[in-house]
Amino acid sequence: MDLKPSGEGEHLWLNISKRDQNTTWVARLLAKLAGVKRNDVGFCGLKDRFAVTSQWFSLYLPGRDLDLSCLKHDDFQIVSAARHTKKLRRGMHQGNKFQIILRDFSVDATALQDRLNVIQKCGMPNYFGEQRFGHQGNNLREAQALISADKLKGNRHGTGLYLSAARSWLFNLVVEKRISENQLYQTSEGGDTGPLWGRGRSPVGGVIGEMESHVLAPWHDWCYALEHAGLTQQRRSVLVRPENIVSDWIERDQLKLQFSLPKGCYATVLLREIAELYRPTEPPV
Repeated sequence: MDLKPSGEGEHLWLNISKRDQNTTWVARLLAKLAGVKRNDVGFCGLKDRFAVTSQWFSLYLPGRDLDLSCLKHDDFQIVSAARHTKKLRRGMHQGNKFQIILRDFSVDATALQDRLNVIQKCGMPNYFGEQRFGHQGNNLREAQALISADKLKGNRHGTGLYLSAARSWLFNLVVEKRISENQLYQTSEGGDTGPLWGRGRSPVGGVIGEMESHVLAPWHDWCYALEHAGLTQQRRSVLVRPENIVSDWIERDQLKLQFSLPKGCYATVLLREIAELYRPTEPPV
């Protein structure tokens, strides 16, 4: 994240390191420990629960000094703290940096490096990662139950998580079809994006528009529910290009990967693509 606290202002920014805790849980915990409302705690992205992550949070504390010792908790560690004039909000960050160690990992080193070179040069499918859909896809099952009951209404009704899962699932289906039809690298007629479904007419026509309509036709009930949940149709890039990929063999069967991704993109998708060693190495001309 390129944002930096200015050193003064009504908001206290906290750089927090955590493990085995998700972002929203830490936000609720900070509110309780600081004695503020949950809405007075800000953050700009959701980090994976099952990882060691570092993330900024903000606390709205106008005219109030806070002893950081009151925020001490076993679930996280405060790395640094500073004041700033603005609250952290979703989407303010530009991207994320990752460092991942793969253990019990065996692969031909040359084939791996060739694959990483292709991914960095040509990009990879911009799938939503499995974590978006919950443990064993539970978020999707809950989304289906809410849609069947006409209760998928968004964040104000406590169903925003499942709404996002449903929207992401439809996007992934379109990307999957694009790959199977060798259309992932299509850039004309809006072909560099896929649908985040909602109200409004799709701006994409031609072959890509027909393909999307065909893929989503069996999901009419889901599309209808998303349209009536207050969402406006948006587009998301079907390709993402990781930056600064560095691989290092720590031991014979342990590989350390470092790379950067734009916000909203998933490290687990990159790991999936590494496993696709025999996918065509170059986009079609």
